Amino acid sequence: MDSEDDFMSGGSSDEDDVLMGESDNEEESEDDFGFEESAPDISFKDDSSQKKKKTFDINYKVHRPEDIQAQQDELVNEVNMILDIRKEDAAILLRHFRWNKERLIEDYMDRPKEVLDDAGLVSSKSGPPKLEVIPGFVCDICCEDEAGLQSFAMKCGHRYCVDCYNHYLTQKIKEEGEAARIQCPHDGCRRIMDSNSLDLLVAADLKSRYHELLTRTYVEDKEFLKWCPAPDCQNAIECGIKKKDLDKVVPTVACECKHRFCFGCILADHQPAPCTLVKKWLKKCADDSETANWISANTKECPKCNSTIEKNGGCNHMTCRKCKHEFCWMCMGLWSEHGTSWYNCNRFEEKSGSEARDAQATSRKSLERYLHYYNRYANHEQSAKLDKDIYHKTEKKMIQLQSASGLSWIEVQISQLR
Repeated sequence: MDSEDDFMSGGSSDEDDVLMGESDNEEESEDDFGFEESAPDISFKDDSSQKKKKTFDINYKVHRPEDIQAQQDELVNEVNMILDIRKEDAAILLRHFRWNKERLIEDYMDRPKEVLDDAGLVSSKSGPPKLEVIPGFVCDICCEDEAGLQSFAMKCGHRYCVDCYNHYLTQKIKEEGEAARIQCPHDGCRRIMDSNSLDLLVAADLKSRYHELLTRTYVEDKEFLKWCPAPDCQNAIECGIKKKDLDKVVPTVACECKHRFCFGCILADHQPAPCTLVKKWLKKCADDSETANWISANTKECPKCNSTIEKNGGCNHMTCRKCKHEFCWMCMGLWSEHGTSWYNCNRFEEKSGSEARDAQATSRKSLERYLHYYNRYANHEQSAKLDKDIYHKTEKKMIQLQSASGLSWIEVQISQLR
């Protein structure tokens, strides 16, 4: 007889075989019916990395007048702290170096005296600027010597009366548009007028114009800053586009005043044509080059004296009024070679008229090509103006409808779409 252990071990092995067989069958059945599922991919894909930046997309920033002034003040404060000089002198140095702070600090550390001299900051006295009444003073400009005459002298020491200074500064600021490089009136003196000194000598309206010109100088000195060309707009646009890239991309920017223009050439948005091509086109439309083309295409020159002749009727027999040379209008050859073919010239092979005919054909082809593109350019320009007029008229009517009906702006827009 078999023992109980043998019986149990034998039974368990059979059951294990059966269970393993069932498990294998289940796996096979799952494979057969396609129930096996792969592990889900829960990794996140960055869609933004797959999107490539388009060539005409550029980054830019709009700066208001207060932002521009804040940038200037920040640079002046930094130079003032590093070099330990007056803020007025720091501003003059920055304007001399076209607001390149790094180059200014580097040059000043190497040769401070030469830098101050080149920037017009030669000084022979210290102390804040002030108006003074000096007994016995005679102004070297107007020769005025009356008692109580107020005078002023910059740090260079050259003293003149306040009236002469005021007249001099008015001429520089209003008539010449100068602000950043106003020098001392003394002949040969290169000392630059600072803002604190100017505030003592001129009226409020001239002060405002002076600081406005200084701000314009700051923007014009910056390579990546340009003024918005829209009328009455005081904003500036900052864009990092370089000149060498203007052949590849048209850097179109939009100001807060809704004006769109090209940052490279300040002209209106002209995508996709590059700046160089647009400038050539506008020059071609503006100058008299096409007038010369018209003359060349519709007139001919006398083969002998080169006088310009326009044929307004008659036969092909032409006689130059200037030199009396007789030639054929068709082939430009000598009229004496035509024999009896006075009204019907069929000659083509003669060399005497081939060059004139070739020049005539070239000019006519160039004129036709220009007119082809100019007509389309003019039509598109006119369409853009009409679209703008329609937009303003529609906006005006919607405002009237809103005020008359009491609807909101969004409700008026929805009602127009129905």
